Amino acid sequence: MEWGDLKIFLAIARAGTLGGAARLIGQTQPTMGRRLRALEHAVGHALFQRTSEGFVLTDEGRAVLHHAERVEEETLAFTRSLNGQEVELGGTLRVSSSDWFGLHMLTPVCTEFSRTYPGVTVELLTDARLFNLARREADLVFRIQPFDQPDIFQRRLMHVEYALYGTTEYGDLKANGGKGCPLIMLDSAFDDFPDVQWLRRLLPDAHVVFRSNNRDVQAMMCARGAGLAVLPRPLGDMIPGVQRIDVGASPPGRDVWFGYHRDLRGMRRLRTFLDMVLARYGERGRAAG
Repeated sequence: MEWGDLKIFLAIARAGTLGGAARLIGQTQPTMGRRLRALEHAVGHALFQRTSEGFVLTDEGRAVLHHAERVEEETLAFTRSLNGQEVELGGTLRVSSSDWFGLHMLTPVCTEFSRTYPGVTVELLTDARLFNLARREADLVFRIQPFDQPDIFQRRLMHVEYALYGTTEYGDLKANGGKGCPLIMLDSAFDDFPDVQWLRRLLPDAHVVFRSNNRDVQAMMCARGAGLAVLPRPLGDMIPGVQRIDVGASPPGRDVWFGYHRDLRGMRRLRTFLDMVLARYGERGRAAG
């Protein structure tokens, strides 16, 4: 039995299909099927039931899953430990954040860091997914809510203020409930966000003309006169042609948190990058951990 086969087994168990598992770990579908058959031959049991909807773990497969996850965790812990003991500033640093925060807040830091430490490759992943730090899907994550994973060092980096923006005044918005006012909003998956709820309460009679999960797309639509949008001020204040709309109150802001696995607290490239982030946006001094 090889660890590589166990990785394939875990990918299939998590994805439910050979195609999905192949995309997870960058293998071809025929290779996935061949390696799975080799593993089943090695253990002497069928580990999955093949159904029309995908692969379902058998009783033997569930038993293997428990042990495979333990092997995976030990392997990842070993890798994290080695990375945490690095001496030279080299290698790859995987950083994750939301789209607008990565573009407008982190790229200046990435530029300074890359010029100063060209031996390090920074991978900036701007994605709505919550990457798993324990599995090294990312080394360092910036997001707007605290982390609930165990063994994660986390800290609040900064508070971001939001404001209502537009290219045109629409009269006394608060008095008329926004009647006839076009709105640019986050998509419906984010209806529970505080700024979305604030805007609905403020302008109950306004109508939504555009939705996007991308703040930069919202900002560009706003700049072209499509409607009003609630934007983070570091983004909205820099967009030419838009202005803050005074409605007597501001939308609720959001805190930005960063987190990384405690096993990486000795990774010099991570700590050096964080020092630059903190010097620009947060408390000065070395990152704790």
